[in-house]
Amino acid sequence: MKEIIAIEGGHKLSGTVEISGAKNATVALIPAVVLADGPVNIYGVPNISDVDALKVLLEELNCTVFRDGDTIKIDPSNLQNVPLVSPAVDKLRASYYLMGSLLGKCKEVRMRMPGGCYLGPRPIDLHIKGFEALGAKVSYEDDCIVIKAEKLVGTKIYLDFASVGATINIILAAVKATGKTVIENVAKEPEIIDVCNLLTKMGANIRGAGTDTITIEGVEKLQGCNHEIIPDRIEAGTFLIIAAAAGERVVVQNVIPQHLESLISKLKEMGVVMEIIGDSIIVNGASEMVSCDVRTQVYPGFATDLQQPLTTLMTQAKGVSSVTENIYPERFGHCEQLANMGAHIEVFDGACKVYGPTKLTGTRVYATDLRCGAALIVAALISEGVSEIANVYHIDRGYENIDNKLIALGARISRRIVEN
Repeated sequence: MKEIIAIEGGHKLSGTVEISGAKNATVALIPAVVLADGPVNIYGVPNISDVDALKVLLEELNCTVFRDGDTIKIDPSNLQNVPLVSPAVDKLRASYYLMGSLLGKCKEVRMRMPGGCYLGPRPIDLHIKGFEALGAKVSYEDDCIVIKAEKLVGTKIYLDFASVGATINIILAAVKATGKTVIENVAKEPEIIDVCNLLTKMGANIRGAGTDTITIEGVEKLQGCNHEIIPDRIEAGTFLIIAAAAGERVVVQNVIPQHLESLISKLKEMGVVMEIIGDSIIVNGASEMVSCDVRTQVYPGFATDLQQPLTTLMTQAKGVSSVTENIYPERFGHCEQLANMGAHIEVFDGACKVYGPTKLTGTRVYATDLRCGAALIVAALISEGVSEIANVYHIDRGYENIDNKLIALGARISRRIVEN
């Protein structure tokens, strides 16, 4: 028995959609709260399964966690640093942020290796390198990673590449270290700035978030605070692509347009008509779309999390489009699924070519990961007939209430349980 999303294609969408808080910020902000000595309130928390998994992990650590709508209240005052070995660790890769926060607060952490979507090899070597540079020793025992430090001491750390996860994890470990830590060649994603803003409200001394170099002066204590999460630029980008593919006039609200400049540029290049007004982007569709080429890069380049949904849009553009994946070269599981719906796509090592326009036809497809699921939703909305998307748990990890948001725009969507 499994749950599927069934979508009847061919219905034009119109109306307004409100973007939720950023998933990629939320899954780092919640572990960061562990560092506080008092309660923290976070507002704008999306209702996604990754948050549920983190709530389980914090409760295992004896933190008090209370959710009320889009607010989560966390009190880590009575934290107990127990080994994190439950199945919740396997449910999301971002559970690894508890390595940095527990190391920073307790000088020791023991946990299973994190799970999440498989996008090819995603080693945590840079995280470990940063922890070791701060004075920690790392070992592996009984399928767990064990990180211990008698004392964390600030130092200079150079990242071999601008990894978001490593940047955040090293920051979490360094905010209570003795002395100054300088991290060079860091990632610049907005979610990193959001985490640094939370830590600063808690009392951390951090400079340079959003630049190539972050400097941290260690502090002894971090207090509770209130914090509101930034809008989810990946959800916003997904809805912009949906609106371009299947919309007549769709207003995407609660957006920071500067976070989406690379996508907006590509959509305009393809012929999509858009208007930006404050924190809203109005998409008026496109009479005819033309092909484009995309190369994923670290921020502010084109986001790897948006290349899969955009690949679906490319199937409706005239000409040959190409995608070069520089972040996760194996991130092309969606292409086989799109081909099953009628797309003409060739996949190479770390790249694909998309020939369009092609007619898509509804069938049973499988979300191989979170953003593949988004790509298949885009495809189902513009396909002839009914599409059934399986493995919907991937989608629920990162998109809050996506069914009802699309239904409000005029989509015909239902969920049901099937035997296989």
